[in-house]
Amino acid sequence: MAPNIVTLHYTLRDPAGRVLDMSQGDAPISYLEGAGQIIDGLEEPLRGVAPGTKQQVLVPAAKAYGLHDPAQVHRVNRTLLPVDGEVSMGDRFRTEADHFAPVVTVVGLEGDEVLLDANHPLAGVDLTFDVEIVAVRPATPEEIERIQNPGAGCSCRDSASQESCACDDGETKEGCTCRDGEAKGSCGCNDGASKEGSGADDCCARGECTCG
Repeated sequence: MAPNIVTLHYTLRDPAGRVLDMSQGDAPISYLEGAGQIIDGLEEPLRGVAPGTKQQVLVPAAKAYGLHDPAQVHRVNRTLLPVDGEVSMGDRFRTEADHFAPVVTVVGLEGDEVLLDANHPLAGVDLTFDVEIVAVRPATPEEIERIQNPGAGCSCRDSASQESCACDDGETKEGCTCRDGEAKGSCGCNDGASKEGSGADDCCARGECTCG
C-alpha cells in the first residue's frame, strides 16, 4: 500500500510556551509518510489520524533535534571563519561553501577566538506541536520518486508541486536549498535563520527543501 501524503497546519512552541514557528497565515505543509521530511517524534503520533483532527503532540528533545552535544562546540580563531567582516552572538553560517557543510551558531566571543556550536538550534529542547490535519491521501508513484530522489526535481512545502520551491533559477531548479539560511530567498521558507534541517526540518516541520 502506498504511503500517504499528509497535509497539516501546525504551531510549534518551546517549554515556556513561546511560539517558535507556525504555518497559520500561510499555506499548510505536506509530507510523505516515512520519508523523513518531518521529525520522527511528530510523524509517529500522526500515523492514521483522520483529516479534520486537531491534536497536541509533545515531542521530547531526543525525538526532535536530539540532545545538546558539548562535543559539537568548538573554539576557532576569527581569522579562520568563512565569513567577511565582524561576527556577533547568534550569527549562523556554513563552515564551507558546500550546501551540505555543517551550519554553526556563534555562541561565544572571546578575544581573537569564537565559540561555534554545530548542534541544531533546538537541540536539547522539548517541543510542543498543536496540529490540525487538513488532508490525507495516498501518494502517487511520481511523488514518491521525486521525494525519495530529490536530485531529480524540486520538493519543498507542497510535495505535490515542484513549483512550490519558487527557485530563483526556475528554469533549471538548481542551486536552491532551505538548509542554507543565506539562500532563504530562493525557497519558500518563512524564516531562513531557523529552517536548517528537517524537522518540523527543517524547514522545521517542513523538513528540508532542496532543488536538483
